[in-house]
Amino acid sequence: MNELKAMSYDLRRDVVDMIVAGKGGHIGGDMSMMDVLVTLYFKVMNISPENQDDPNRDRFILSKGHSVEALYAVLAKKGFFPIEQVISEFSKFGSKFIGHPNNKLPGIEMNSGSLGHGLPVAVGMALAGKMNGAPYRVYTIMGDGELAEGSVWEGAMSGAHYMLDNLCAVVDRNRLQISGSTEDVMHHDDLQARFEAFGWHVIQVDGHDYDALAAAFEEAEATKCRPTLLIANTVKGCGSAVMENKAAWHHHVPTSEEYEQIMSDFTARKEAALHE
Repeated sequence: MNELKAMSYDLRRDVVDMIVAGKGGHIGGDMSMMDVLVTLYFKVMNISPENQDDPNRDRFILSKGHSVEALYAVLAKKGFFPIEQVISEFSKFGSKFIGHPNNKLPGIEMNSGSLGHGLPVAVGMALAGKMNGAPYRVYTIMGDGELAEGSVWEGAMSGAHYMLDNLCAVVDRNRLQISGSTEDVMHHDDLQARFEAFGWHVIQVDGHDYDALAAAFEEAEATKCRPTLLIANTVKGCGSAVMENKAAWHHHVPTSEEYEQIMSDFTARKEAALHE
């Protein structure tokens, strides 16, 4: 787990290089959900370049598609495409590495980023798996600001109605969105109680604790007759004090001075992770 945590800072470095080269990107949310993505792709899900066309592979949908840079970095690390290609082509004219997930790329199930759509589509995928008797599981990550979309709650209702225990959704609960605090824009009250009222099994977890995340995903897989929601309590911009808990970093390209400090912070935190 310490090695995964250390690796996450290398992937965060790739994300920053991507955003600087592409002159844009949603850096704050990339950093907050990175540890969830790393846990899913390197510890939990049955997905790889070798089985990407296997009908029994696990499925992942990045509902908060504006944070695609983190997904590109993780998929590159898994071997779906070279990270050097991503960094050099990201957000360039004619590139497939655009600012939201693009299913013309290997490893990406669907185009996403129109907020509120990921969970309903994941429900459909999970329901299809149940109907076909397939063993795969479906995972999706939503932003907490995204929960203001009504289609999320239609998906939540359907997932529970069809008892989709092969479905696990994650909320990246960093409490900030482009307009500021989620609680000022559209407050969530008790998010756990809301999803439980819709019939979901809910787990609260530290979204930067690898042991806790792995245990939560294991509990989700063991839960029967209802879908599971992980409320991953995270820090927007996690990895450097330059970015952390600052709404302005929802979409921001670091200056040269910020870049140097961020990279220095990543190096220090990687070393600390290796020696925990």
